[in-house]
Amino acid sequence: MRRALAAVLAAALLAGCGAGPSDEEKVRQTLDDFGKATVSKDYQALCDRIFAPQLVDKLKEVGLPCEVALQQSLGDVKDPRITVGRITIADKLAKAEVRTSAAGETHSQDTVELVPVDDTWRISSLG
Repeated sequence: MRRALAAVLAAALLAGCGAGPSDEEKVRQTLDDFGKATVSKDYQALCDRIFAPQLVDKLKEVGLPCEVALQQSLGDVKDPRITVGRITIADKLAKAEVRTSAAGETHSQDTVELVPVDDTWRISSLG
């Protein structure tokens, strides 16, 4: 009986190993992608793959396409950086403590909120 139970537990553990990245890993990946897209000024990626649809809709409320609104607000930012701290996930909402900085600007401590969209996490609020 013990051997059978051990075999079942071992199989369950091995099955869990291939389950893919955890939600926290996905959140960290999204924030890493956000940092890279901001550095490279890839506004299309920010609007299409990194920001949640509701955030893109808010950006469009200024009367400009998302990409144009980002270009106008981030276009002059030099050497942007993001450092991700603690991440908490509850009730389909992730909160990440981040520190952002850019050349010539004061650093900022913020909480970024992310929501699940399909099999990824997307930024819904920049804090």
